[in-house]
Amino acid sequence: MKRYFQGHTLRMKGYAERWIHFGILASMLKWIVIGGLVGIFTGSASALFLASLDWATNTRTNHSWLLWLLPIGGAVVSYLYVKFGKDSSKGNNLILEQIHEGNGKIPFRMAPLVLFGTLVTHLFGGSAGREGTAVQMGGSISEWISKVLKLHPLDRKIILMCGISSGFGSVFGTPLAGTVFGLEVLVIGLVRYEALIPCFIASFVGDKVTTSWGIHHLHYSMGAVPDFSTLLLLKIVMASVLFGLAGLFFSELTHRLKALFTKIFKNPVIKSFCGGFIIIGMVYLFGTRDYLGLGIPLIQQSFSESVAPLTFLLKTIFTSVTLGAGFQGGEVTPLFAIGSTLGSALAQYLHLSAPFLAAIGFISVFSGATNTPIACFLMGIELFGAEGAVYMFIGCIISFLFSGHTGIYTAQRIGISKSRSVMIEENATLGSVFNKK
Repeated sequence: MKRYFQGHTLRMKGYAERWIHFGILASMLKWIVIGGLVGIFTGSASALFLASLDWATNTRTNHSWLLWLLPIGGAVVSYLYVKFGKDSSKGNNLILEQIHEGNGKIPFRMAPLVLFGTLVTHLFGGSAGREGTAVQMGGSISEWISKVLKLHPLDRKIILMCGISSGFGSVFGTPLAGTVFGLEVLVIGLVRYEALIPCFIASFVGDKVTTSWGIHHLHYSMGAVPDFSTLLLLKIVMASVLFGLAGLFFSELTHRLKALFTKIFKNPVIKSFCGGFIIIGMVYLFGTRDYLGLGIPLIQQSFSESVAPLTFLLKTIFTSVTLGAGFQGGEVTPLFAIGSTLGSALAQYLHLSAPFLAAIGFISVFSGATNTPIACFLMGIELFGAEGAVYMFIGCIISFLFSGHTGIYTAQRIGISKSRSVMIEENATLGSVFNKK
């Protein structure tokens, strides 16, 4: 049997070498099946996660006393990661490392651990997101499928990229952005097009599977787009620079708080326990719970009216402290809240519509913090329509540039420097650049 499959594979390779379109067709069919499998499993996992997240958020909102259990919840999750997690604690960076190097493995236990950990964070009031959870579940599921199918090491890298795309596309309802995010997030300035079709299939199927489970995504409207003028263009550029700096500040603050918490609290369990009390103290210091959880109410407010100027800053601090203390969850939805509230606040000073600038800030701060401008631009098109495409594109690329060589994913490599005046070592990562500061 083994000889039969080896001979069959050699014949297929021979056909492909003579007729390139035969090879392309065979590869497409192969990845339609594999990408579809990734999308089915990851989309179902995202549906379970999103439904559970809604329950956790509603339960916390209806029972304010749950906030006092945040230290205990964080300590329990950190203990589980220490006891059973192994490399799972690296989160999204573990998946990026495996795509780049491929000399380790992604434990399947990452999926249930991050799912449970994120739900605990949101149930008891931590400020975190959901993208990290979906991407990690997608990565661990893709690794499991890769083992079952005994894929080639090169194909394993592609299926892990499919897991990223499927997790991202299904959790936000943006399959095109999810496709490009899986390609773009690996290396700044470089995109691996050999994974384009696999990532699209995985992201598209994942999104459809998630919605087929009855999950509905929130949508926002940027309202009327102003007529083009030079003054409007200058205002968008000015705001976009601030969006990039906001993304830079979030990334730097989160990394530095992680390092500080780790230095002060050597034991991860004690670190999360004490971090929970710090968050409780911040809630009572500022006298509000608006900055807990995903930040969806803040996003909704920013699209309906101009918000207070420091709203984005407080959401940044709450989220950075939560993640710095070792709580599980992503960064992206809080970044949406930071960007939309900053845009809404700037709108009153720039004499622009609050929903219009909130929409640009929504995707632009995310672009700066993740270094994925094309994916963020596509997300803007999927969420807000194409009428304001030019301004959304300007926001994403300028924010990307002004966030510098920093970002929320320390394992992200720098393929091409953002400035010719800044020399970057070959295969340098954002983590290595950060450690040199």
